[in-house]
Amino acid sequence: MDAEVPTGRVVVVIDVIRAFTTAAVAFERGVTEIACAPSVEVGRALRRRLPDRLLVGETNGLKPVDFDFGNSPFEMSAARLDGRRLIQATSNGTLGLARCPDPTALLAVSARNVGATARWIAGNHADTPYTLICTGTTAEDWACARYLSGLLDGSAPRPADLVAGIMDGAAEHARGYARLPASERVDLSDDLRFCREVDRAGFAMVGDVREDHVVLAKVPC
Repeated sequence: MDAEVPTGRVVVVIDVIRAFTTAAVAFERGVTEIACAPSVEVGRALRRRLPDRLLVGETNGLKPVDFDFGNSPFEMSAARLDGRRLIQATSNGTLGLARCPDPTALLAVSARNVGATARWIAGNHADTPYTLICTGTTAEDWACARYLSGLLDGSAPRPADLVAGIMDGAAEHARGYARLPASERVDLSDDLRFCREVDRAGFAMVGDVREDHVVLAKVPC
């Protein structure tokens, strides 16, 4: 996402595999707030300022040794998170949020909360132009963008088409990882079942832009 994001628009940043699926599952597990950092270095600096936060994320898909959790919805699904606050730093999703300095509204979305995101936009900014940003180049984010655009335009996109796009994207990721040394490969098998659950979460993830990060809040809708 190198293009400049226009100001005065509703901006929706998409990361299906895995950042914003991980964030959605964390909110489902009782997390109250997620501070999204544009890099692992900023994430570590935030943790030094806010030592009670759990640090979640990845570098090249893998959990840094000093992080509490990787960028994994599967890990989130088994964690004790009720009432906790997170700091999340990922290569694409949280970086994408940080590149939107002056939106009318800023949201994070995955397939898991795509319907709720459309409802939130329709209920709060129905007459505001929107921009959808795919943070990766693989098929899953583009499939989610098409699905969300269809919802916002009043059509009835098929969840099966979104799931097919997610699986195509997962295959692209797998082919890329297969070319790496074994120690650098990421196993997505446990995470994929969370990534392809369309509309499991009934809330939008709405961002508040801060000086060096974006804070996501869970907004039921």
